[in-house]
Amino acid sequence: MNKSTEPQVIPYARPPKKESTFKLPGLRWWMISLIMLGSILNYLTRNTLSVAQVRLQDTLHINERQYSWITGAFQGTIMLQPICGYVLDVIGLRIGVAIFVVAWSVINMAHGLAGSWRGLATLRGMMGFAEGSANPAGVKATAEWFPARERGLAGGIYNIGASFGSMLAPPLVAAAIFLFNWQMAFVFTGALGLVWVCLWLLFYRSPSQHKWLSQSEREYIAAGQEKALSEGSRPSIWQIASQRNFWGIAIPRFLADPMWGTLSFWLPLYLNKVRGWDLKHIAYFAWLPFLAADLGCIFGGLVSAHLQKRHGLSVVNARRAAFTLGAFLMTSVAFAGVVKSPYLAILLFSLAGFAHQTLSVTVIMMASDLFRRSEVATVAGMAGTFGNAGLLIFSLMIGSLVASIGYSPFFVCLSILDIIGAVVLWTLVRAPREDQTTASAFPVIVK
Repeated sequence: MNKSTEPQVIPYARPPKKESTFKLPGLRWWMISLIMLGSILNYLTRNTLSVAQVRLQDTLHINERQYSWITGAFQGTIMLQPICGYVLDVIGLRIGVAIFVVAWSVINMAHGLAGSWRGLATLRGMMGFAEGSANPAGVKATAEWFPARERGLAGGIYNIGASFGSMLAPPLVAAAIFLFNWQMAFVFTGALGLVWVCLWLLFYRSPSQHKWLSQSEREYIAAGQEKALSEGSRPSIWQIASQRNFWGIAIPRFLADPMWGTLSFWLPLYLNKVRGWDLKHIAYFAWLPFLAADLGCIFGGLVSAHLQKRHGLSVVNARRAAFTLGAFLMTSVAFAGVVKSPYLAILLFSLAGFAHQTLSVTVIMMASDLFRRSEVATVAGMAGTFGNAGLLIFSLMIGSLVASIGYSPFFVCLSILDIIGAVVLWTLVRAPREDQTTASAFPVIVK
């Protein structure tokens, strides 16, 4: 029998895909930095309007009452944070965040097409819903990537984005208006969000999926997760709302967030109308309260960490103590409307920004201390709804009454709201059993 002379074809077998040998030391801190950058752009876009309003009040003839309805539309839809949080809990952070950021960036750019206050209000309402994803996403990512002992500091880092983005708005938006026009200010800030989405999709993965995470750091993160708060079934909004711990953090958020809304939405207009500053002066000085707020983000986390390590307080009690300290510092804003010097008023607003972020970062992070991993984004969204409800009500009150009573009574009111919030926080919140034991609250470098 003749043997075939045709060559035999040997099927090619692909070698098994090798796992990446590259490991990035301290990857969790790189991830929180990426999230912080996204938060910066979130607050830069939402504060673009407050600076541009100094020009819009003349070009589109928008008065204080109409402006309050525009900001109210944003706050009304951002209260839908629980929906955003639920979506993030269900489909995951990587894809969910990308969808929301693309949405708010495009909508922000579309602000340049508005020709009336009603058009702006419609766009702000749409953007408010998309931007409501930022806080639940940040809390959920912090809970996934950090052990409990480091979450205070990590939360402070990502919350820097809120104040730093707000700080960048006055000089950047004013520069865009001077160099181009008010429409280009919205296009520029929105385009930055689209660039960030590319970075997010390229670099972000969960700890269980990230190839650059070393085994030692993965084990360190897992060891620091509270067993009682481990992953469970999909979150139930009604079950969460029936727990006293939820109300213990939601009510203080309701009372605290009006201060941030006043700084973000009303400070440029106050400086223009009451203190007589033009857009140039606002660009020079209106960012200072947000710089102070940046420091407050870190200060709140460090105070909480110090109380745990040096004084033996539990995680929850340390956060409550840091909140209380911020509440007492907030009382100084009562004098902002009566001092004669506008520069002294800026100093008092800066202290208020510092105080607000000191207490805000602590109460926001308590969602990750008190609820299961599968519930964290939903809880953060629900608490954020209450925070934005307080901001909405307060903003509408300013718009309706400021022409007749001025700004000073509102500043006095802001000075006492957080004291009430501190009382609620100490009264309602009950720590999980595991929190009765304390651990080192300062970061340990794991490679």
